[in-house]
Amino acid sequence: MWGMQTPIRLYLDTSVIGGYFDDEWCAPTQELWRQMKAGCFCFVTSQVTMNELANAPAHVRDLFDKNFTQENLLPFNDEAEQLADAFLRHGILPPKYTDDARHVAICTVARIAHLVSWNFRHLVNPERRKGFNAINRLQGYPDVSIVNPWEIIYVDQYPEKI
Repeated sequence: MWGMQTPIRLYLDTSVIGGYFDDEWCAPTQELWRQMKAGCFCFVTSQVTMNELANAPAHVRDLFDKNFTQENLLPFNDEAEQLADAFLRHGILPPKYTDDARHVAICTVARIAHLVSWNFRHLVNPERRKGFNAINRLQGYPDVSIVNPWEIIYVDQYPEKI
Protein backbone atom coordinates (compact mmCIF):
# COMPACT_ATOMS: atom_id res chain seq x y z
CA MET A 1 0.00 0.00 0.00
CA TRP A 2 1.30 3.48 -0.85
CA GLY A 3 2.68 5.33 2.17
CA MET A 4 2.87 2.25 4.37
CA GLN A 5 6.18 1.80 6.12
CA THR A 6 7.66 -1.56 6.91
CA PRO A 7 8.09 -1.99 10.67
CA ILE A 8 11.68 -1.58 11.85
CA ARG A 9 13.12 -4.89 12.99
CA LEU A 10 14.58 -4.75 16.50
CA TYR A 11 16.66 -7.44 18.14
CA LEU A 12 15.69 -7.58 21.83
CA ASP A 13 18.13 -9.07 24.29
CA THR A 14 17.12 -10.77 27.52
CA SER A 15 17.26 -7.57 29.60
CA VAL A 16 14.46 -5.95 27.60
CA ILE A 17 12.15 -8.91 27.99
CA GLY A 18 12.79 -9.00 31.74
CA GLY A 19 12.59 -5.20 31.84
CA TYR A 20 8.92 -5.38 30.90
CA PHE A 21 8.21 -6.24 34.56
CA ASP A 22 11.09 -4.42 36.27
CA ASP A 23 10.10 -1.40 38.40
CA GLU A 24 12.91 0.74 36.98
CA TRP A 25 12.52 -0.20 33.30
CA CYS A 26 8.86 -1.19 32.86
CA ALA A 27 7.44 2.14 31.59
CA PRO A 28 9.75 2.56 28.58
CA THR A 29 9.80 -1.19 27.91
CA GLN A 30 6.02 -1.41 27.90
CA GLU A 31 5.89 1.65 25.63
CA LEU A 32 8.22 -0.16 23.24
CA TRP A 33 5.74 -3.07 23.23
CA ARG A 34 2.84 -0.67 22.63
CA GLN A 35 4.65 0.80 19.63
CA MET A 36 5.38 -2.70 18.33
CA LYS A 37 1.69 -3.58 18.58
CA ALA A 38 0.89 -0.32 16.74
CA GLY A 39 3.02 -1.58 13.84
CA CYS A 40 6.14 0.55 14.33
CA PHE A 41 8.45 -2.36 15.12
CA CYS A 42 8.89 -6.06 14.56
CA PHE A 43 10.68 -7.84 17.40
CA VAL A 44 13.23 -10.58 16.86
CA THR A 45 15.53 -12.33 19.29
CA SER A 46 17.48 -15.57 19.39
CA GLN A 47 17.93 -18.98 20.86
CA VAL A 48 20.51 -17.39 23.19
CA THR A 49 17.75 -15.25 24.73
CA MET A 50 15.48 -18.26 25.05
CA ASN A 51 18.24 -20.18 26.85
CA GLU A 52 18.96 -17.25 29.17
CA LEU A 53 15.28 -17.08 30.10
CA ALA A 54 15.05 -20.78 30.99
CA ASN A 55 15.26 -20.00 34.72
CA ALA A 56 13.44 -16.65 34.62
CA PRO A 57 10.18 -16.16 36.53
CA ALA A 58 7.14 -17.71 34.86
CA HIS A 59 5.60 -14.33 33.89
CA VAL A 60 8.80 -13.37 32.01
CA ARG A 61 8.88 -16.71 30.16
CA ASP A 62 5.18 -16.29 29.38
CA LEU A 63 5.83 -12.83 27.84
CA PHE A 64 8.58 -14.38 25.74
CA ASP A 65 6.35 -17.26 24.61
CA LYS A 66 3.53 -14.88 23.63
CA ASN A 67 5.80 -12.64 21.56
CA PHE A 68 8.40 -14.92 19.98
CA THR A 69 7.90 -17.86 17.66
CA GLN A 70 10.25 -19.73 15.33
CA GLU A 71 9.66 -17.01 12.71
CA ASN A 72 11.22 -14.29 14.88
CA LEU A 73 13.78 -16.43 16.71
CA LEU A 74 17.16 -16.07 15.01
CA PRO A 75 19.57 -19.01 15.01
CA PHE A 76 23.00 -19.05 16.59
CA ASN A 77 24.82 -20.47 13.59
CA ASP A 78 28.50 -21.02 12.76
CA GLU A 79 28.82 -17.57 11.20
CA ALA A 80 27.51 -15.87 14.35
CA GLU A 81 29.69 -18.09 16.53
CA GLN A 82 32.81 -17.04 14.60
CA LEU A 83 31.92 -13.36 14.96
CA ALA A 84 31.18 -13.73 18.70
CA ASP A 85 34.56 -15.46 19.08
CA ALA A 86 36.22 -12.52 17.30
CA PHE A 87 34.61 -10.10 19.78
CA LEU A 88 36.00 -12.16 22.66
CA ARG A 89 39.43 -12.68 21.08
CA HIS A 90 39.82 -8.93 20.62
CA GLY A 91 38.81 -8.24 24.21
CA ILE A 92 35.58 -6.39 23.45
CA LEU A 93 34.04 -8.48 26.24
CA PRO A 94 35.63 -10.92 28.67
CA PRO A 95 34.81 -14.63 28.15
CA LYS A 96 32.46 -14.54 31.16
CA TYR A 97 30.04 -12.51 29.00
CA THR A 98 30.02 -14.77 25.96
CA ASP A 99 26.23 -14.59 25.64
CA ASP A 100 26.39 -10.80 25.28
CA ALA A 101 28.91 -11.24 22.45
CA ARG A 102 26.55 -13.80 20.93
CA HIS A 103 23.62 -11.36 21.00
CA VAL A 104 25.63 -8.79 19.06
CA ALA A 105 26.94 -11.40 16.63
CA ILE A 106 23.51 -12.88 15.90
CA CYS A 107 22.03 -9.41 15.39
CA THR A 108 24.92 -8.43 13.10
CA VAL A 109 24.90 -11.60 10.99
CA ALA A 110 21.12 -11.32 10.54
CA ARG A 111 21.59 -7.71 9.38
CA ILE A 112 19.25 -6.36 12.07
CA ALA A 113 20.17 -2.68 12.38
CA HIS A 114 19.29 -2.24 16.07
CA LEU A 115 20.00 -4.33 19.14
CA VAL A 116 17.89 -3.08 22.05
CA SER A 117 19.14 -3.69 25.58
CA TRP A 118 19.11 -2.42 29.15
CA ASN A 119 22.61 -3.84 29.64
CA PHE A 120 24.60 -0.63 29.99
CA ARG A 121 27.78 -2.32 31.19
CA HIS A 122 28.34 -4.73 28.31
CA LEU A 123 26.18 -3.61 25.40
CA VAL A 124 24.69 -0.11 25.55
CA ASN A 125 28.10 1.38 26.17
CA PRO A 126 29.90 3.77 23.80
CA GLU A 127 33.32 2.13 24.10
CA ARG A 128 31.97 -1.39 23.61
CA ARG A 129 29.86 -0.22 20.65
CA LYS A 130 33.02 1.14 19.03
CA GLY A 131 34.74 -2.19 19.62
CA PHE A 132 31.88 -4.31 18.27
CA ASN A 133 31.60 -2.15 15.17
CA ALA A 134 35.37 -2.09 14.57
CA ILE A 135 35.35 -5.90 14.53
CA ASN A 136 32.20 -5.91 12.37
CA ARG A 137 33.93 -3.71 9.79
CA LEU A 138 37.10 -5.83 9.89
CA GLN A 139 34.96 -8.92 9.26
CA GLY A 140 32.98 -7.27 6.43
CA TYR A 141 29.75 -6.65 8.36
CA PRO A 142 27.81 -3.42 8.74
CA ASP A 143 27.76 -1.48 12.00
CA VAL A 144 25.08 -2.41 14.49
CA SER A 145 23.26 0.21 16.54
CA ILE A 146 23.14 -0.88 20.19
CA VAL A 147 20.55 1.22 21.98
CA ASN A 148 18.28 1.24 25.00
CA PRO A 149 14.47 1.38 24.65
CA TRP A 150 14.37 5.11 25.41
CA GLU A 151 16.39 5.82 22.29
CA ILE A 152 13.93 3.79 20.21
CA ILE A 153 10.62 4.99 21.67
CA TYR A 154 11.66 8.63 21.65
CA VAL A 155 13.10 8.49 18.14
CA ASP A 156 11.84 11.99 17.39
CA GLN A 157 14.23 13.23 20.09
CA TYR A 158 17.10 10.97 18.95
CA PRO A 159 16.76 10.90 15.13
CA GLU A 160 20.47 10.30 14.58
CA LYS A 161 20.16 6.93 16.35
CA ILE A 162 17.75 5.37 13.86
